[in-house]
Amino acid sequence: MTSGLWELVLRGVWATLQLLVLGALLAVAVSFAVGVARTHRLWVVRFLAGLYTEVFRGTSALIMIFWVFFVLPLAFGWQLVPLWAGTLALGLTYGAYGAEIVRGALNAVDPAQREGGIALSFTPWQRLRLILLPQAVPEMIPSFCNLLVELLKGTALVSVMGMGDLAFSAHLVRLALQESVEIYTYVLIIYFAIAFVITRGMRRLERRLKARVGKVPSRATTVPVRVPEGAVSGGGGA
Repeated sequence: MTSGLWELVLRGVWATLQLLVLGALLAVAVSFAVGVARTHRLWVVRFLAGLYTEVFRGTSALIMIFWVFFVLPLAFGWQLVPLWAGTLALGLTYGAYGAEIVRGALNAVDPAQREGGIALSFTPWQRLRLILLPQAVPEMIPSFCNLLVELLKGTALVSVMGMGDLAFSAHLVRLALQESVEIYTYVLIIYFAIAFVITRGMRRLERRLKARVGKVPSRATTVPVRVPEGAVSGGGGA
């Protein structure tokens, strides 16, 4: 390929990375907000969080991109640029899957840990922040790693909006060269390299988080309630 075509591919890689990072940030925020809401004591909160999860898990990410980019302008009179439309559609879609990861990890924490927080007069927020999340988050990492890789592959869907991501750039290069094998082999390698970096980074993060709560990644051990200094004296407040 010529230098100009390589530049086009690199711009596509940059657009894909932008979409991946922004979509992941939105998906993580939605995952924790909705996942925690699904464990809320009020049934109305659980119902609304469950409704969101079922709706966005039950719809196609491709159709959601079409809806955000093409339907919203007609319905509400405002238009999102392709990057933000893709971020919104992918973040909300994959956030619904992430919410189930968060809910499952929180419910998997030993009930005795919750009871210990109640015995210490912790508020629900303190129990969540000091007891539940430190133990649940390390267990979420492998599933979130898979979700990030799926999000990476899902970024190719934004090419339907004409956004110059990696998939769209590869299509333009293929049209210019009339050569499918070479360009799509390069694209496969690029996607694999990005996914490999994600998986290695998430594994390192998992080891560090589990080490902080006294767990070895390869072994299942019982984790005691870890109460920071001064937390007991301030447990009745906030």
